Amino acid sequence: MTKETQLNKSLTWKFTIESILLLAVFFIAMILGAADTAVKDVWLALTSDIKNDKITLLREIRLPREVAGITVGAALGVSGAIMQGMTKNPLADPGLLGLTAGGNFALALTLAFIPSANYFTIMIACFIGSAIGTLLVFGVGLIKRTGFTPVKLILAGSAISAFLTALAEGISIYFKISKNVSLWTAGGLIGTTWGQLKLVIPFVLIGIFISIFLSRQLTILSLSEDVAVGLGQKTKYIKTILFIVITILAGSAVALVGNMAFIGLMIPHIVRAIIGPDYRFVIPMSAICGAIFMLIADTLGRTIHAPYETPVVAIVAMLGLPFFLFIVKKGGQTY
Repeated sequence: MTKETQLNKSLTWKFTIESILLLAVFFIAMILGAADTAVKDVWLALTSDIKNDKITLLREIRLPREVAGITVGAALGVSGAIMQGMTKNPLADPGLLGLTAGGNFALALTLAFIPSANYFTIMIACFIGSAIGTLLVFGVGLIKRTGFTPVKLILAGSAISAFLTALAEGISIYFKISKNVSLWTAGGLIGTTWGQLKLVIPFVLIGIFISIFLSRQLTILSLSEDVAVGLGQKTKYIKTILFIVITILAGSAVALVGNMAFIGLMIPHIVRAIIGPDYRFVIPMSAICGAIFMLIADTLGRTIHAPYETPVVAIVAMLGLPFFLFIVKKGGQTY
Protein backbone atom coordinates (compact mmCIF):
# COMPACT_ATOMS: atom_id res chain seq x y z
CA MET A 1 0.00 0.00 0.00
CA THR A 2 1.50 3.33 -1.05
CA LYS A 3 1.77 6.35 1.26
CA GLU A 4 -0.83 8.25 -0.77
CA THR A 5 -3.27 5.35 -0.52
CA GLN A 6 -2.76 5.17 3.24
CA LEU A 7 -3.38 8.91 3.51
CA ASN A 8 -6.57 8.73 1.48
CA LYS A 9 -7.81 5.80 3.56
CA SER A 10 -7.04 7.69 6.78
CA LEU A 11 -8.87 10.78 5.54
CA THR A 12 -11.88 8.70 4.49
CA TRP A 13 -12.10 7.15 7.94
CA LYS A 14 -11.79 10.53 9.66
CA PHE A 15 -14.54 12.07 7.55
CA THR A 16 -16.74 9.02 8.07
CA ILE A 17 -16.28 9.09 11.85
CA GLU A 18 -16.96 12.85 12.02
CA SER A 19 -20.09 12.49 9.87
CA ILE A 20 -21.42 9.67 12.08
CA LEU A 21 -20.62 11.79 15.15
CA LEU A 22 -22.57 14.70 13.64
CA LEU A 23 -25.63 12.48 13.10
CA ALA A 24 -25.35 11.09 16.64
CA VAL A 25 -25.07 14.54 18.21
CA PHE A 26 -27.99 15.75 16.10
CA PHE A 27 -30.25 12.95 17.36
CA ILE A 28 -29.14 13.53 20.95
CA ALA A 29 -29.88 17.25 20.55
CA MET A 30 -33.34 16.42 19.21
CA ILE A 31 -34.10 14.08 22.12
CA LEU A 32 -32.80 16.14 25.05
CA GLY A 33 -34.54 19.26 26.31
CA ALA A 34 -37.18 20.59 28.68
CA ALA A 35 -39.91 18.60 26.90
CA ASP A 36 -39.91 14.84 27.49
CA THR A 37 -39.30 13.18 24.10
CA ALA A 38 -38.00 9.77 23.03
CA VAL A 39 -36.04 8.36 20.10
CA LYS A 40 -39.32 7.08 18.60
CA ASP A 41 -40.81 10.59 18.68
CA VAL A 42 -37.77 12.03 16.90
CA TRP A 43 -37.89 9.32 14.26
CA LEU A 44 -41.60 9.85 13.62
CA ALA A 45 -41.11 13.63 13.44
CA LEU A 46 -38.44 13.19 10.76
CA THR A 47 -40.00 10.39 8.71
CA SER A 48 -43.79 10.46 9.05
CA ASP A 49 -46.80 12.74 8.66
CA ILE A 50 -48.18 11.91 12.11
CA LYS A 51 -49.25 14.94 14.14
CA ASN A 52 -49.45 15.22 17.91
CA ASP A 53 -48.14 17.64 20.54
CA LYS A 54 -44.70 16.06 20.91
CA ILE A 55 -44.07 15.60 17.21
CA THR A 56 -45.31 19.10 16.40
CA LEU A 57 -42.94 20.49 19.03
CA LEU A 58 -40.05 18.56 17.50
CA ARG A 59 -40.86 19.61 13.92
CA GLU A 60 -41.68 23.26 14.50
CA ILE A 61 -39.44 24.23 17.41
CA ARG A 62 -36.58 21.83 18.07
CA LEU A 63 -35.81 20.69 14.50
CA PRO A 64 -35.40 24.20 13.01
CA ARG A 65 -33.33 25.14 16.04
CA GLU A 66 -30.91 22.25 15.54
CA VAL A 67 -30.75 22.86 11.78
CA ALA A 68 -29.87 26.46 12.63
CA GLY A 69 -27.15 25.18 14.96
CA ILE A 70 -25.67 23.07 12.16
CA THR A 71 -25.87 26.01 9.75
CA VAL A 72 -24.29 28.54 12.10
CA GLY A 73 -21.57 26.17 13.30
CA ALA A 74 -20.60 25.21 9.74
CA ALA A 75 -20.62 28.83 8.57
CA LEU A 76 -18.46 30.13 11.43
CA GLY A 77 -16.09 27.15 11.29
CA VAL A 78 -15.44 27.55 7.56
CA SER A 79 -15.18 31.36 7.72
CA GLY A 80 -12.65 31.08 10.55
CA ALA A 81 -10.60 28.53 8.61
CA ILE A 82 -10.54 30.76 5.52
CA MET A 83 -9.52 33.78 7.53
CA GLN A 84 -6.70 32.02 9.37
CA GLY A 85 -5.38 30.50 6.15
CA MET A 86 -5.58 33.72 4.18
CA THR A 87 -3.98 35.97 6.81
CA LYS A 88 -1.61 33.32 8.24
CA ASN A 89 -2.78 34.60 11.61
CA PRO A 90 -3.52 31.85 14.19
CA LEU A 91 -5.71 34.22 16.23
CA ALA A 92 -7.84 35.36 13.30
CA ASP A 93 -11.59 35.16 13.79
CA PRO A 94 -14.53 36.42 11.69
CA GLY A 95 -15.20 39.04 14.35
CA LEU A 96 -11.85 40.55 13.46
CA LEU A 97 -13.36 41.84 10.22
CA GLY A 98 -15.94 43.94 12.05
CA LEU A 99 -18.75 41.51 11.21
CA THR A 100 -20.30 41.37 14.67
CA ALA A 101 -19.92 45.09 15.27
CA GLY A 102 -21.39 45.86 11.85
CA GLY A 103 -24.37 43.59 12.51
CA ASN A 104 -24.97 45.15 15.92
CA PHE A 105 -24.79 48.65 14.44
CA ALA A 106 -27.29 47.78 11.69
CA LEU A 107 -29.59 46.19 14.28
CA ALA A 108 -29.57 49.28 16.48
CA LEU A 109 -30.15 51.50 13.46
CA THR A 110 -33.08 49.39 12.27
CA LEU A 111 -34.76 49.20 15.67
CA ALA A 112 -34.32 52.95 16.13
CA PHE A 113 -35.66 54.14 12.78
CA ILE A 114 -37.95 51.23 11.79
CA PRO A 115 -39.50 50.12 15.10
CA SER A 116 -42.14 48.05 13.30
CA ALA A 117 -39.54 46.09 11.30
CA ASN A 118 -40.24 42.36 11.20
CA TYR A 119 -37.70 39.65 11.90
CA PHE A 120 -36.72 39.22 8.27
CA THR A 121 -36.04 42.93 7.87
CA ILE A 122 -33.83 42.83 10.95
CA MET A 123 -31.98 39.79 9.61
CA ILE A 124 -31.33 41.47 6.28
CA ALA A 125 -30.20 44.65 8.06
CA CYS A 126 -27.75 42.66 10.19
CA PHE A 127 -26.38 40.93 7.11
CA ILE A 128 -25.89 44.25 5.32
CA GLY A 129 -24.29 45.75 8.43
CA SER A 130 -21.88 42.83 8.68
CA ALA A 131 -20.95 43.29 5.03
CA ILE A 132 -20.37 47.02 5.60
CA GLY A 133 -18.07 46.24 8.53
CA THR A 134 -16.04 43.92 6.32
CA LEU A 135 -15.90 46.44 3.48
CA LEU A 136 -14.66 49.13 5.85
CA VAL A 137 -11.82 46.90 7.04
CA PHE A 138 -11.16 45.91 3.42
CA GLY A 139 -11.01 49.60 2.46
CA VAL A 140 -8.56 50.42 5.26
CA GLY A 141 -6.36 47.55 4.09
CA LEU A 142 -6.24 49.01 0.58
CA ILE A 143 -5.16 52.49 1.65
CA LYS A 144 -1.56 51.52 0.92
CA ARG A 145 -0.23 49.44 -1.93
CA THR A 146 1.23 46.91 0.48
CA GLY A 147 -2.31 45.57 0.82
CA PHE A 148 -3.34 43.27 3.65
CA THR A 149 -0.81 42.18 6.23
CA PRO A 150 -1.71 40.30 9.44
CA VAL A 151 -0.85 43.31 11.61
CA LYS A 152 -2.78 45.75 9.40
CA LEU A 153 -5.78 43.43 9.39
CA ILE A 154 -5.81 43.20 13.19
CA LEU A 155 -5.46 46.96 13.63
CA ALA A 156 -8.07 47.79 10.99
CA GLY A 157 -10.53 45.24 12.38
CA SER A 158 -10.08 46.45 15.95
CA ALA A 159 -10.50 50.09 14.98
CA ILE A 160 -13.60 49.53 12.84
CA SER A 161 -15.17 47.23 15.45
CA ALA A 162 -14.63 49.80 18.20
CA PHE A 163 -16.06 52.57 16.02
CA LEU A 164 -19.19 50.64 15.02
CA THR A 165 -19.75 49.36 18.56
CA ALA A 166 -19.58 52.91 19.90
CA LEU A 167 -22.11 54.05 17.28
CA ALA A 168 -24.45 51.17 18.13
CA GLU A 169 -24.24 51.93 21.86
CA GLY A 170 -24.87 55.63 21.22
CA ILE A 171 -27.95 54.90 19.11
CA SER A 172 -29.26 52.40 21.68
CA ILE A 173 -28.96 54.88 24.54
CA TYR A 174 -30.32 57.87 22.62
CA PHE A 175 -33.40 56.00 21.32
CA LYS A 176 -33.81 53.98 24.57
CA ILE A 177 -33.65 50.58 22.85
CA SER A 178 -30.67 49.14 24.74
CA LYS A 179 -32.73 46.25 26.13
CA ASN A 180 -33.99 45.17 22.70
CA VAL A 181 -30.50 45.33 21.20
CA SER A 182 -29.02 43.37 24.11
CA LEU A 183 -31.62 40.60 23.77
CA TRP A 184 -30.62 40.09 20.13
CA THR A 185 -26.85 40.36 20.56
CA ALA A 186 -26.80 37.90 23.48
CA GLY A 187 -26.58 35.15 20.86
CA GLY A 188 -28.74 32.04 20.66
CA LEU A 189 -31.01 29.82 18.59
CA ILE A 190 -34.24 30.38 20.53
CA GLY A 191 -37.23 31.03 18.29
CA THR A 192 -35.57 30.06 15.01
CA THR A 193 -38.18 29.34 12.32
CA TRP A 194 -38.17 27.57 8.98
CA GLY A 195 -38.80 30.90 7.26
CA GLN A 196 -35.58 32.34 8.68
CA LEU A 197 -33.63 29.24 7.69
CA LYS A 198 -34.93 29.41 4.11
CA LEU A 199 -33.41 32.87 3.91
CA VAL A 200 -30.05 32.05 5.48
CA ILE A 201 -29.20 28.49 4.39
CA PRO A 202 -28.78 29.27 0.65
CA PHE A 203 -26.18 31.95 1.47
CA VAL A 204 -24.27 29.55 3.71
CA LEU A 205 -24.32 26.72 1.16
CA ILE A 206 -23.08 29.05 -1.60
CA GLY A 207 -20.29 30.32 0.64
CA ILE A 208 -19.13 26.83 1.59
CA PHE A 209 -19.25 25.65 -2.03
CA ILE A 210 -17.09 28.57 -3.20
CA SER A 211 -14.62 28.06 -0.35
CA ILE A 212 -14.24 24.36 -1.26
CA PHE A 213 -13.77 25.33 -4.90
CA LEU A 214 -10.92 27.70 -3.92
CA SER A 215 -9.44 25.45 -1.21
CA ARG A 216 -6.39 24.44 -3.26
CA GLN A 217 -5.51 28.10 -3.88
CA LEU A 218 -6.07 28.85 -0.20
CA THR A 219 -3.65 26.09 0.81
CA ILE A 220 -0.88 27.59 -1.32
CA LEU A 221 -1.76 31.09 -0.12
CA SER A 222 -1.57 29.96 3.52
CA LEU A 223 1.97 28.65 2.98
CA SER A 224 3.49 31.52 1.01
CA GLU A 225 2.00 34.36 -1.00
CA ASP A 226 5.22 34.59 -3.04
CA VAL A 227 4.88 30.94 -4.04
CA ALA A 228 1.24 31.55 -4.96
CA VAL A 229 2.25 34.43 -7.22
CA GLY A 230 5.05 32.32 -8.71
CA LEU A 231 2.52 29.61 -9.57
CA GLY A 232 0.45 32.12 -11.48
CA GLN A 233 -2.25 32.76 -8.91
CA LYS A 234 -4.02 36.12 -9.04
CA THR A 235 -3.72 36.61 -5.30
CA LYS A 236 -5.66 39.89 -5.09
CA TYR A 237 -8.53 38.35 -7.05
CA ILE A 238 -8.57 35.23 -4.86
CA LYS A 239 -8.35 37.26 -1.63
CA THR A 240 -11.22 39.46 -2.72
CA ILE A 241 -13.43 36.45 -3.42
CA LEU A 242 -12.46 34.84 -0.12
CA PHE A 243 -13.26 38.03 1.80
CA ILE A 244 -16.68 38.07 0.14
CA VAL A 245 -17.16 34.43 1.15
CA ILE A 246 -16.22 35.25 4.77
CA THR A 247 -18.77 38.05 4.73
CA ILE A 248 -21.47 35.75 3.37
CA LEU A 249 -20.78 32.99 5.88
CA ALA A 250 -20.13 34.92 9.06
CA GLY A 251 -22.63 37.63 8.16
CA SER A 252 -25.38 35.05 7.69
CA ALA A 253 -24.53 33.45 11.02
CA VAL A 254 -24.52 36.78 12.85
CA ALA A 255 -27.85 37.72 11.25
CA LEU A 256 -29.38 34.45 12.48
CA VAL A 257 -28.05 34.14 16.05
CA GLY A 258 -26.38 37.45 16.93
CA ASN A 259 -22.99 37.74 18.59
CA MET A 260 -21.20 34.36 18.60
CA ALA A 261 -17.45 34.63 19.19
CA PHE A 262 -14.65 32.02 19.37
CA ILE A 263 -16.20 29.31 17.17
CA GLY A 264 -14.35 30.59 14.11
CA LEU A 265 -11.17 30.68 16.18
CA MET A 266 -11.34 27.25 17.80
CA ILE A 267 -12.69 24.95 15.10
CA PRO A 268 -9.92 25.44 12.45
CA HIS A 269 -7.21 24.70 15.03
CA ILE A 270 -8.98 21.53 16.15
CA VAL A 271 -9.48 20.43 12.54
CA ARG A 272 -5.86 21.02 11.51
CA ALA A 273 -4.74 18.98 14.51
CA ILE A 274 -6.91 16.11 13.23
CA ILE A 275 -6.48 16.30 9.47
CA GLY A 276 -3.45 18.48 8.69
CA PRO A 277 -2.98 21.86 6.96
CA ASP A 278 -4.40 21.05 3.51
CA TYR A 279 -7.44 23.29 3.08
CA ARG A 280 -9.01 20.89 0.57
CA PHE A 281 -9.82 18.84 3.67
CA VAL A 282 -9.76 21.55 6.35
CA ILE A 283 -12.72 23.43 4.80
CA PRO A 284 -15.25 20.54 4.71
CA MET A 285 -14.05 19.17 8.04
CA SER A 286 -14.41 22.62 9.63
CA ALA A 287 -18.03 22.66 8.46
CA ILE A 288 -18.69 19.28 10.09
CA CYS A 289 -16.83 20.03 13.33
CA GLY A 290 -18.35 23.51 13.60
CA ALA A 291 -21.82 21.99 13.29
CA ILE A 292 -21.03 19.38 15.96
CA PHE A 293 -19.65 22.00 18.34
CA MET A 294 -22.68 24.28 17.95
CA LEU A 295 -25.12 21.40 18.49
CA ILE A 296 -23.31 20.37 21.68
CA ALA A 297 -23.25 23.95 22.98
CA ASP A 298 -26.95 24.44 22.26
CA THR A 299 -27.86 21.11 23.89
CA LEU A 300 -25.90 22.05 27.02
CA GLY A 301 -27.66 25.40 27.07
CA ARG A 302 -31.06 23.69 27.00
CA THR A 303 -30.31 20.98 29.57
CA ILE A 304 -27.94 22.42 32.21
CA HIS A 305 -30.71 24.32 33.98
CA ALA A 306 -33.88 23.00 32.30
CA PRO A 307 -36.56 24.21 31.84
CA TYR A 308 -34.63 27.49 31.87
CA GLU A 309 -32.03 28.13 29.19
CA THR A 310 -28.39 29.04 29.60
CA PRO A 311 -27.31 31.42 26.81
CA VAL A 312 -25.34 29.54 24.17
CA VAL A 313 -22.97 32.48 23.80
CA ALA A 314 -21.97 32.07 27.47
CA ILE A 315 -21.17 28.38 27.00
CA VAL A 316 -19.16 29.08 23.84
CA ALA A 317 -17.26 31.89 25.60
CA MET A 318 -16.42 29.67 28.60
CA LEU A 319 -14.93 27.11 26.23
CA GLY A 320 -13.42 29.62 23.84
CA LEU A 321 -11.49 31.87 26.23
CA PRO A 322 -9.27 29.07 27.67
CA PHE A 323 -8.69 27.84 24.11
CA PHE A 324 -7.69 31.35 23.05
CA LEU A 325 -5.20 31.60 25.92
CA PHE A 326 -3.86 28.14 25.05
CA ILE A 327 -3.22 29.21 21.44
CA VAL A 328 -1.49 32.39 22.65
CA LYS A 329 0.74 30.34 24.98
CA LYS A 330 1.64 27.96 22.15
CA GLY A 331 2.40 30.85 19.83
CA GLY A 332 -0.36 29.72 17.47
CA GLN A 333 1.14 26.28 16.89
CA THR A 334 -1.58 23.76 17.81
CA TYR A 335 -0.62 21.10 15.25
